[in-house]
Amino acid sequence: MMKSKLTLSGAAGNNGSYKWLALALVRALLVILCVMTAVFFLIRIVPGDPAKMILGEYSTPEALKNMHHTLGLDLSLWDQFTRFVKLLFTQGDTGNSIIAGTSSRELIAERAPVTLLLIVIASVLAIIVALLLATVAATHKDKLLDHLIRIIPAVTLGMPVFWVGILFILFFSVRLGWFPVGGIGEGWSGTLHSLVLPAVTIAFSQIPTLVRSLRAQMLEVLESEFVVTLRAAGIPSRVILFKHVLRNSALPTLMLLGVNVSYLIGGTLVVEQVFGIKGIGSLLFTSISNRDFPVIQGIALYCALAVVIISLLIEIISGWLDPRTKGKS
Repeated sequence: MMKSKLTLSGAAGNNGSYKWLALALVRALLVILCVMTAVFFLIRIVPGDPAKMILGEYSTPEALKNMHHTLGLDLSLWDQFTRFVKLLFTQGDTGNSIIAGTSSRELIAERAPVTLLLIVIASVLAIIVALLLATVAATHKDKLLDHLIRIIPAVTLGMPVFWVGILFILFFSVRLGWFPVGGIGEGWSGTLHSLVLPAVTIAFSQIPTLVRSLRAQMLEVLESEFVVTLRAAGIPSRVILFKHVLRNSALPTLMLLGVNVSYLIGGTLVVEQVFGIKGIGSLLFTSISNRDFPVIQGIALYCALAVVIISLLIEIISGWLDPRTKGKS
């Protein structure tokens, strides 16, 4: 009898986990569909005619009419949207670039590696620095180091990321000459050296919120009853800190990092412009100025897809580490 109850309880738990995972996937799909629809219609509200961008301001009405037909812009919005959705789901593409004439997917794929590498480097830097600062602040509560570290979020949160990038260029590149002013160097060493300063700029915008969240969580865990019990048992403070405190404090910060993914990607696209990096950011700004609808739609959708996937993975990891968080993120 006891065994059957345990079996039923385990089955119910598995069903609950499957239901939660299915709901998370449905939510992610709905977000992608909403972004897909919003991107398509909002871009067409922006003033500007792609045909004029190609033919020039002094093009004849007949030439413009022919170009509209070639680009499919003479169709109704609903017909254009239907074609857009069909192309997206059958080929994973948003159409050929109006300016370049090649697949928007190929254009984005050419620029994506640099942008992804920049995001990864910036994320690793932000996590390492935030972990170190939060640990020092939490273990030196209300002391000088804690007060100094707590000033960082208050001072840096209001700084625009592009302004920070310009300051870094003026000081570290122009004055000290440690890093190139912009662009990407040759080879792996040159590429990494060129991406250090942009990555630091992006991480600079993420560190304050991570430090504040992780410090608060660590203080809460340090003052909990089980930590007091471990100290009374004579367990070294270093073991308590790294084995118990950090582990129990990391989950809320991980969820916060998932929420900030969209800001991280958006900041990366802006920083690429500041440092002259030919990644997705520069492609996006060029496409916006040229009213290149397919490329803009492709970048927006792929960025939204990346945000949704990363957020979903973090939600799944959080739910696996702590089942109480399921459905709360």
